[in-house]
Amino acid sequence: MFRHSGSTVNVLPFLWQALFLAAFLLAAVVAPADAQGKPKVRTITAFIRLDAAQYQQQISDTLKMLRNARSRFGLAGYEVQTIRITTQPFPEYTKGMSKEAALGFFRDLESLAKKEDVSISIGPALMTEKDDPAQAELLREILGSASHLYGSIIVAGSDGVHVKALHEAAETIKYLADQSDKGLGNFRFAAIANVPAYTPFYPASYHQGFGHQFAIALESANVVAAAMAVQRDTEATRQVLISELGRHAQAVQDIGSKIDQETGWSYMGIDLSPAPMKYTSIGSAIAGFTGGRFGSSGTLTAVATITSALRDIVVTKVGYTGVMMPVLEDTRLAQLWGEGALTIDQLLGYSAVCGTGLDTIPLPGDVSTQQLERIIGDVATLSVKLTKPLSARLLPVAGAKAGDQTTFDDPNLVNTVIQALP
Repeated sequence: MFRHSGSTVNVLPFLWQALFLAAFLLAAVVAPADAQGKPKVRTITAFIRLDAAQYQQQISDTLKMLRNARSRFGLAGYEVQTIRITTQPFPEYTKGMSKEAALGFFRDLESLAKKEDVSISIGPALMTEKDDPAQAELLREILGSASHLYGSIIVAGSDGVHVKALHEAAETIKYLADQSDKGLGNFRFAAIANVPAYTPFYPASYHQGFGHQFAIALESANVVAAAMAVQRDTEATRQVLISELGRHAQAVQDIGSKIDQETGWSYMGIDLSPAPMKYTSIGSAIAGFTGGRFGSSGTLTAVATITSALRDIVVTKVGYTGVMMPVLEDTRLAQLWGEGALTIDQLLGYSAVCGTGLDTIPLPGDVSTQQLERIIGDVATLSVKLTKPLSARLLPVAGAKAGDQTTFDDPNLVNTVIQALP
């Protein structure tokens, strides 16, 4: 206590308030800035040129870099969800092997990936119409018995739609629906069209370079949701997205550039696609902009607004850099799908303004190869028409029909009601 003007004042409450304020300010300085609003890093993906004769050492060396990089991002307040390794297209390093030898090699690679808890993309089985369809058959068998390996088939490019590849992709989806555990092999397979090399997102990831490179993908639907939760006009919303996503993208790029300088691994860029994850929903984020549910009027404008903002963020970009709408990875989209309020044609329509295609779409188990070809063909045709990256990841559920509930037990997937194909 102290005496002032003839009266006694108890200063203890003021001291406690001052100490509390100081502690609060110190915590604000010490804690990662804006930790709650930061996006997560969905993946750090390393690109290597695999040599079948020394792949174990290559994987070991790559994991050292990836784990160090994960720690670096974590210290900056950016939680890393996964680390991944992508090889050149696998037919390049299995050339000359018998089918049995190749399958044996991939069983060993799967065992190593499982032991090290890392996902590995072995790239496209088919790159052009001239490629041997036997490679697609081999990919089916590889993915059918694996859990940590991913692959793809390129169904369109600058040379147009690859008609033979459409059929092989459809056959692969049917095979994996029947042969893999609960059809989850299709979660690790995609038909891809005009997707550039060095995308870090799976299953579309591949490269044809020298390797020793890496790229980043963000899980930033939360940042989009925060920007769209406040009612503004379209251009104001776009500018907020550029500012908010841009500052995180720049921070991520700065870390990537430092890793490049310190390790000799070349930093390739960021895929800015604001990937959702279950309750961090892009469907709910867009509803904040439209004032109605995802799919109502204004949804197309919202998707275009997000993509326009992504394009104007000044960082090195790779991959899709579009709006991802994965039905089974987004709680709100899964709910709308189960209610029949969302369709394949709607999602493909949104992809026309730079969504990324059809992602994790649940289908009845009796979907035919011809129906799958037509769906993939629509994705490929739109990709060629617009010269933009699109992909199709379709999940038929063996034995299930329209009206049945899916029963996936994967922690990354949301179960929903299967809808009939139109």
